[in-house]
Amino acid sequence: MAKLQTLKAFQSRNYRLYFSGQSVSLIGTWMQRTAVYWLVYEKTGSSFMLGAAVFAVQFPSFLLSILGGVVSDRYNRYRVLLLTQVASLVQALLLTALVMSEQYAVWQILTLSVVLGVINAFDVPARQAMVYDMVDHKDNVPNAIALNSSMVHLARLIGPALSGIVLEKFGASVCFLVNAFSFLAVIASLLFMRLPPYKRSERLHTALADMKNGFIYLRDTPAIGKVMIMLALISLLALPYVTLLPVYAREIFHGSASTFGYLNSFVGLGAIGGAIFLASLKTGTDLKKILFVNTILFGVGLFAFSHMTYLPVALFFLVIAGFGMMSQTTISNTLIQLAVTPAMRGRVISYYAMAFFGMQPIGSLLLGALSHYIGAANAMLVQGVVTILIALLFMPFLRKRELKPKDKMKIEQLKERSVETTG
Repeated sequence: MAKLQTLKAFQSRNYRLYFSGQSVSLIGTWMQRTAVYWLVYEKTGSSFMLGAAVFAVQFPSFLLSILGGVVSDRYNRYRVLLLTQVASLVQALLLTALVMSEQYAVWQILTLSVVLGVINAFDVPARQAMVYDMVDHKDNVPNAIALNSSMVHLARLIGPALSGIVLEKFGASVCFLVNAFSFLAVIASLLFMRLPPYKRSERLHTALADMKNGFIYLRDTPAIGKVMIMLALISLLALPYVTLLPVYAREIFHGSASTFGYLNSFVGLGAIGGAIFLASLKTGTDLKKILFVNTILFGVGLFAFSHMTYLPVALFFLVIAGFGMMSQTTISNTLIQLAVTPAMRGRVISYYAMAFFGMQPIGSLLLGALSHYIGAANAMLVQGVVTILIALLFMPFLRKRELKPKDKMKIEQLKERSVETTG
């Protein structure tokens, strides 16, 4: 029964297809991401340039994700997603050709990273919003989102480990080529889906007005807005810790590209454990309480890892950090998806993308600069402390239990009676 509870979203055929295709594609994505970061660090030896590499691929999401959300709400999300997958395939092929030529500069790699960031700004809102559409029984949406997270972090476990081996044996260009071919899996899964005919919604406002309305909705919905602010702070001040992992691999553990791959993979191992835990939760579980506890756990993991010089123990603390980190995206996404109205889903998801993907590149630049002055270990230590402080800051909100539907109905009835009595 527990197994069925964990996999109940697979009852939906479209979601099964999406999950299988994305699983292959995300392994390629993590292989490419690991190879890009290693190439940049190998060529420059600069932790600041590592931050710049993260900034290049993720900052366009910060700038354009609201527009991506409007596109997701105004147009056929299925076609938008197909287009972004084809564009990502082309970007990976261009990166492959560039590195194979052996006549490339770091700025060229960063430029292609910016191109991928622009694609992702339109891909993420459409993809995240479509998950809701793919699940036949909406009670299974939290399970689908948790399974999504397990898929992402399973790829994070496998992709960097494979990338480290391929980097040493064959070079970065092969990592990029594998990623290009991996997009064929998700494109095929989309083509085999059976979706209801697209019904074009009536457009009562301009795209600019839709963007403005999305912000107003977010501002007037505290249950979503506070989750978004917490996610933004974690993304800015805690999640960029991965920027420093190449420095740890080479300078602290005196390793190679494989060591860097293992560090990423053990983060993914912890995250998979967290995802399986979240997918197994029963309906009605207090997600905000789990978010609080796991955020504390995330901070403790970073704090303990920061000055650890013995690799096996350091990997253990990365697993702890990965487990705690898991909640930031999964629970935040779940709380938002369950609270948002369907007409606003794409735009709100675009703000989610801004908070998650958009803050990380800025944080990576800040972290790269900070580590330049106080060292990578001290910078990681600061991140651990700040993560714990963020959890404590939001503790009153996270410990506040949501009203049950029956209680909400009673309150509304009391309000109506009060109005009638006053009248």
